[in-house]
Amino acid sequence: MSAESWLSGRYEMQNLIGRGGMADVWKARDHRLGRDVAVKKLRTDLASDDTFQARFQREAQSAARLNHPNIVAVYDTGETKDPTTGLQVPYIVMELIDGHTLRDVLRDGRKILPRRALEFTQGVLDALSYSHAAGIVHRDIKPANVMLTREGYVKVMDFGIARAVADTSATMTQTAAVIGTAQYLSPEQARGETVDNRADIYATGCLLYELLVGRPPFIGDSPVSVAYQHVREIPAPPSSLDTEITPQMDSITLKALAKDPADRYQTAKQMRDDIDRLLSGREPFAMQTHGDAEADTEEQTHLIPAAAGSAATSIPTAATQRDQASPARAESPQEPEKPRRKRWPIVLAIIVVLLVLLGFGLHKMLSPSAEPAAPTPSRTVTMVDVPAVTGLSQQGATSTLENAGLKVKVSHVQKDESTANQVVSQRPAASQKVPAGSEVTITVNDGPKQLTIPQNIVGSSKADAIKALTDAGFSDSQIKVTNDDPKTEPNSAKAGTVDAVSPDAGTSLTPDQQVTLTIATGKSVVPNLKGMSVEEANSAAGSSGFSISVERQMTSTAAPGTVFGQDPDYGAIADRSTAIKVFVAVTPSQPTQRESPTDSAPTEDPSSSIAPVPTPVVPPSSTARPTASSTSGR
Repeated sequence: MSAESWLSGRYEMQNLIGRGGMADVWKARDHRLGRDVAVKKLRTDLASDDTFQARFQREAQSAARLNHPNIVAVYDTGETKDPTTGLQVPYIVMELIDGHTLRDVLRDGRKILPRRALEFTQGVLDALSYSHAAGIVHRDIKPANVMLTREGYVKVMDFGIARAVADTSATMTQTAAVIGTAQYLSPEQARGETVDNRADIYATGCLLYELLVGRPPFIGDSPVSVAYQHVREIPAPPSSLDTEITPQMDSITLKALAKDPADRYQTAKQMRDDIDRLLSGREPFAMQTHGDAEADTEEQTHLIPAAAGSAATSIPTAATQRDQASPARAESPQEPEKPRRKRWPIVLAIIVVLLVLLGFGLHKMLSPSAEPAAPTPSRTVTMVDVPAVTGLSQQGATSTLENAGLKVKVSHVQKDESTANQVVSQRPAASQKVPAGSEVTITVNDGPKQLTIPQNIVGSSKADAIKALTDAGFSDSQIKVTNDDPKTEPNSAKAGTVDAVSPDAGTSLTPDQQVTLTIATGKSVVPNLKGMSVEEANSAAGSSGFSISVERQMTSTAAPGTVFGQDPDYGAIADRSTAIKVFVAVTPSQPTQRESPTDSAPTEDPSSSIAPVPTPVVPPSSTARPTASSTSGR
């Protein structure tokens, strides 16, 4: 197997299973974990941008944190060197799905029943609801990014990756090639504006439209023409293309495709719940505003027909508009004279009134004794509905409120993990009418309070360690103190000091988590020193944290110079500050020395009455701890 067939020495590339405008997808084998995976390698022209590479890695890592049954899991990211260009090409390792993309299903020409189309869309919205709560906007929802497993489950992929592509400085043509199509771009994306989660709602509306009728809502010869239609034109109701589509389905689809993000569903959950109402036989909430939306659309069409022209049509000049209006006046040529005869007295009266008011105003301003001018009548205040932003990320909520003409004030709280990084409350509440430009306060949950274990805890005294933890915000109930086990306690640990902290220093904990301080006892297990020389005994005792004191005694049961006894005995638990007393065997006294083979036997006087002593002077029974005094006494 060539080196080019492996990634990071772990993933064996097997066969190409997909190719798109952004990347190639391979089936691979993860030999470390023994499973099949999908590896997506980015195109070389995208990999040549260092900024994109860094953004891709960051966004892919963010997507890897998403864990949801309707989201294709991201396992790993990395880079590999392209053999042709020498560039480092980013890749991601994903869950391998046994199934097909919705693009494949649509291209096969198979009819998708409206109910199944709505159910597929619900799966996409479940994935988006989870990702939006995590602060990740997909930005590229389309059939090619939605997998359908053989069991019929929906899996959305490329979270975070599309965002990395969208954030590069690609042109419209490049973006169309990279992201695949402009047919699912929201109007705000087409205009190059900052987008939020509602751009995903619009793309999901495009997806639902195509699943219902078999084609996207807008079709053109170029990405530019399609983008123009997204910005300016109203899509035909799906029911006008397929008689099986009901007005209720129209209302949901067209609400998601509203040009103004404030007119769409504000969250993926709202759209998902509305589809659920439809599938359960109830009228969707979108029907309540659908009639008004159609009236608005009709009125706009009559009032500004020029705005719905093609991208190549220039904006009409004032002269052109007069020329276009002239045929209407030509149909009744005598009518212009009547308004002129009747209007001039009214115009003259208005001018006179204005002059009088102007003179009165000047008189008031120039008169030194004039009273302060009365306040001018306030202009009519425009009232707006406060959008519902609870459950959105801070970015999504801010964008939603600003698009509604409101100001945003953000406050933060620290609550449980389930709503971390989401707006948990808003004031004023949703649907309340307030003057345009009013301030709305949103409260964002930053997640559970994080407490960090200080450094330099290990080695400090118990009292100092507890004080350092309480100063860092830990409560007494969070701090657990336990004594170390002398069998495993480090020999260098000083009694009464912290020799371990769990979790490690620098770890962040929530207020319901506990930190454990392990206090050194200063004790260890006494090693076995018997049979060793003094030097060996000193080294062995030192490795266990002990010192030794030597006491030499005569004995016949141990080799001279070796340890034949110790106190405390081995296996006992003792303070390391206490020296181990070792008893070292010495050569027996003079009578014993006469038995040494180095002594000369012939020098003895045969006639002497003093017979040689044949045995050691130490009795066999006194082998434990003999003393010099007892030996001499015998």
